[in-house]
Amino acid sequence: MRKERNSQNNDWTFTFGHEELVIHQRYEVLSIVNDFMLGVWFTLGSVCFFFEGTLKTIGVWLFVIGSVQLLIRPMIRLHRYIRFKRLPGSDQDY
Repeated sequence: MRKERNSQNNDWTFTFGHEELVIHQRYEVLSIVNDFMLGVWFTLGSVCFFFEGTLKTIGVWLFVIGSVQLLIRPMIRLHRYIRFKRLPGSDQDY
């Protein structure tokens, strides 16, 4: 697997043998993946609450993970709109 990044349009390209996966609008894709995982954590956590003992504890932890991801969601969107760019001729690293 090879990963490339097109600096002109910010696409991610993954090469798997003779196949290519091109991801446009990477921040939107990250947001969608985050939302999908939120649904998974909260659904599994809800099912775990039907049982006592260890599964109930796992359910609580899945809710905590989902809650943290709810905090990540606005950070992804904010990062999408606010990005640092290296200015031409600048030799400093960030």
